[in-house]
Amino acid sequence: MRPQSIHTRLTLWYTGALLAILVLVSALSYSLLSWSLSQDVDRTLLTMAQVVRDASRDEPLDVAEQWLRELLDPEHQLFQLLDPTGHLRLRSRGLRGDQLPLSAAARRTIIEGRPAFETIALHGQRLRVVTLPVHRNGRLVEVVQVGLPTRPTERTLERWIETLAILVPLGVALAAAGGRLMARAALKPVDEMSQAARRIDAGALARRITVRGTGDELDRLAETLNGMLARLESTFTEMRRFSADAAHELRTPLTALKGTLEVALRADRSGPEYREALASALEEVDRLVRLSEDLLLLSRSSAGPESPGARVDLESVVLDAAAVAARLAKDRSVVVRLGVTAPVAVQGDAGALRRAMLNLLENGIKYTPAGGRVEISLADEGSTAVLAVEDTGPGIDAADAERIFEPFVRLDAARARETGGSGLGLAIARSIVVAHRGMLVVERGVAGGARFVIRLPAERR
Repeated sequence: MRPQSIHTRLTLWYTGALLAILVLVSALSYSLLSWSLSQDVDRTLLTMAQVVRDASRDEPLDVAEQWLRELLDPEHQLFQLLDPTGHLRLRSRGLRGDQLPLSAAARRTIIEGRPAFETIALHGQRLRVVTLPVHRNGRLVEVVQVGLPTRPTERTLERWIETLAILVPLGVALAAAGGRLMARAALKPVDEMSQAARRIDAGALARRITVRGTGDELDRLAETLNGMLARLESTFTEMRRFSADAAHELRTPLTALKGTLEVALRADRSGPEYREALASALEEVDRLVRLSEDLLLLSRSSAGPESPGARVDLESVVLDAAAVAARLAKDRSVVVRLGVTAPVAVQGDAGALRRAMLNLLENGIKYTPAGGRVEISLADEGSTAVLAVEDTGPGIDAADAERIFEPFVRLDAARARETGGSGLGLAIARSIVVAHRGMLVVERGVAGGARFVIRLPAERR
């Protein structure tokens, strides 16, 4: 079954809600009209009963009868006079020889001195009757009864129901048509945005959805989608550049490996020559393996930690990384020194954080001249753990402070070839730090070299 569109669902909801409201209002209006008509009939009956009472009191009975018959409608306004025992004294012609009944409930009410209202059936029609007691000197002397047919009131209510039966469906139909048109008009910009977004693909990410400038929710939606498209465009651009750089980095050792093997196979060689060719090929294979491992680690770090992590004693990780870096620095005549450290813990992966520290230390060792030093320190700044790696190398220009964290970026290509770096170390370090909800920046060191600072949220017991 094909799902209904939003404007169809909105129209149905709106129509259903309006129908429920109209039905409720119609029921309330019918009840109010019925109550109002009933009150009017009762007031009319009471007035007529008082007229009959006054006429019978002020005039002789035969004169009162003549006067009342001329005053009241003999067919529709029925009246009668009873004595206290219930015997008939006077009645209108419309009763046709019958008598309005005096119920036990009406008797009890008039004994209390109050008029009694009730609905009865007489000659096949329903009558609304009022029974009014007449007292003189505190004694019940007669009873006045006046009745009116309920048919006019019933006809009025029937006509009102017929009117509602026509107006309510007509109003609902007109509201549904109008609601559908309004829903279509209101959602038309959404359809346009949907069509515009459908035309945007990986090859046309520079396109944007038009913002109408109204400042409403649809404009905010368009701005949000445009922001998302901008981020996607930036991500695709970075992915293309990363793929191109990775292919270039992989091509260099593969080309060298291929050249070495082709030279070795071009003519018969002696055992030492074959051994030398294989050793050279093995170096290129090792370089490919390291590059592949770095790419895999960068990919995993960028995706974030696989688990929430555990409590990591950062001071012990710093001590371990410093010991490993000291052995690496010995061959380059560079001193790795351990600065001030403070006991501080963070939440995360100890192995990944160790790798980030080693990458920073190795970077400092590579670019620090012989006789220089690399220092690592750890400080506790309340809610933040601050780790710093500072070297006495040439330093980094402020303009290159962000570029050095991009994959495969080397500020000095010749020096990179000498050190054998792939340009992924700093990118991996930043990815690990960001995955741990931290930040990695580079500053100018006190001695003029580079100072890399890692800030991580501290874990408190």
